[in-house]
Amino acid sequence: MNGPRAGTGVQPAAPDRQVRRLGLRGVSGPVGKARDFTGRALAEWCWADPRADDPDERERAEDVLLVVSELVANAMTHGGGVLELVVTLEGDAVVVGATDGEARPPTVPTPGDPARPGGHGLQVVRRLATSWDSTPQPAGKTVWARFER
Repeated sequence: MNGPRAGTGVQPAAPDRQVRRLGLRGVSGPVGKARDFTGRALAEWCWADPRADDPDERERAEDVLLVVSELVANAMTHGGGVLELVVTLEGDAVVVGATDGEARPPTVPTPGDPARPGGHGLQVVRRLATSWDSTPQPAGKTVWARFER
């Protein structure tokens, strides 16, 4: 039921935890699809909108979208392909996770030459997210990042 509860005029409380999943196995252009999917979820949850007038809200959304890009790209490059993206709203926090088929946990390379391409993805994740880690799955792992509002 949407809208006020019958006879009360009170809006129902939003759940503290909402989860959205996007299957990406074999999908063409998974990074762009993952970014679009995540941006829609952030805006619908009123957590952050990349099109907002407020520069702080736009920056918060862009941080999450950049990390989603890195997680999906890393799953494609190092994890044998991305299988799924999960975007979770937990109270005031958002958690994004990319699942791949490689069981080995990711390693953060030591910072190299910033002018050279490659090897910077998890450094970016580490700097932008409140926390990040990987969680083993039955057939691979999920690398996730958490953002506090």
